[in-house]
Amino acid sequence: MERRRVVVTGIGLVSPMGVGTQPTWTALLASKSGIGLNTRFDTAEYTSKIAGEIPDLDVSKYLDSKVVRRSDPFMQYALMAAEEAFQDSGLPLDDVGRERIGVIIGSGIGGLSTIESNLRILDAKGPRRITPFLIPGLAVNMASGQVSIRYGVTGPNSAPATACTTGLHAVGDAFRLIQHGYADAMFAGGSEAPITTLAVGGFCSMKALSTRNDEPEKASRPWDRDRDGFVIGEGAGVLILEELEAASKRGASIYAEISGYGMSGDAYHVSAPHPEGAGAIKVMERALDDAGIDRDRVDYINAHGTSTPLGDESEVAAIKAVFGARAKELAVSSTKSATGHLLGAAGGLEAGILALALRDQVMPATLNLDNPSEDCDLDFVPHTPRESKIDVALTNSFGFGGTNGAIAMSRFDR
Repeated sequence: MERRRVVVTGIGLVSPMGVGTQPTWTALLASKSGIGLNTRFDTAEYTSKIAGEIPDLDVSKYLDSKVVRRSDPFMQYALMAAEEAFQDSGLPLDDVGRERIGVIIGSGIGGLSTIESNLRILDAKGPRRITPFLIPGLAVNMASGQVSIRYGVTGPNSAPATACTTGLHAVGDAFRLIQHGYADAMFAGGSEAPITTLAVGGFCSMKALSTRNDEPEKASRPWDRDRDGFVIGEGAGVLILEELEAASKRGASIYAEISGYGMSGDAYHVSAPHPEGAGAIKVMERALDDAGIDRDRVDYINAHGTSTPLGDESEVAAIKAVFGARAKELAVSSTKSATGHLLGAAGGLEAGILALALRDQVMPATLNLDNPSEDCDLDFVPHTPRESKIDVALTNSFGFGGTNGAIAMSRFDR
């Protein structure tokens, strides 16, 4: 079967760097950090007191009050990102055909704050006071459902929940659906609102979060010897993907081409990555093989790079295994050093960032890499962004349970 080419024509980002793609991209290129103290609840009894919150967040500026009352924050972020991506793309819904447009927007956790608030109501006032919007407010697929309802698009509709690989899997799956002719355009990405008492408490209990509470902006430090865990963040990243010929015919502005997609499972541990990066090796190889791209053509990797001791070293080992001696010639950076880790939204956010990097030919920096850890000896683009030729690039995402994904993107050349 001949496979159709797929391009990115719209980007919507809601992140700790700002509401919107341009604020996020501008802050990244200025090497600013989106990490600060957690203001969502009293953190006195929590070991980690920092987070990547969306600054100046007022969802009423973007969404109808009825939608706000009836939806969890993870759905609201998805709707905000989807609208920006839609406006950015100029996607003509009726010309394309709404039945040929689909939505895949996932979430690693779903509506956790809705669960928490209604559990408190249950305990205090009994079951009759639980909101009728509890179930549609917590289901992972409801971000995707809300977006499809808003735009009246009736193509494929789905929602992966693959931990921290969710957003990347959504973009990759949407790429496949267009590539094989099941849809002509897709909304694709991830959304997460995990800065809640229960989620932060759970990650603190796992000792997964940074406790560098006195220096929030320096807490996320991938590959640095003083890294001590990731910083939890919130937001959404949604892309508009289109079939190339149709996008070109209507004169769409194209950020980049998605050229390959890989998936794998570690089959190793519920939370720790394979120490030699076995699953990470497979996804990078599969994404490049799927694209038909030689390893020598890759210029840049936007790494998973969470700032956890085990995860960072495993990814470096995997990059070395895939690229051999050339690994040290590649540029590799982690934008989580600035944004924190958005869990299920991370892959969507970082796919959007990668498309921007390809368009503008600039690699965002890894912040806080002051003293690289032993064996973390690649070119991590420390401290400041770098203008450089980027023809082919990868983005990686790895999740609990050993679920992995990688996407290869190429600079679009008409």
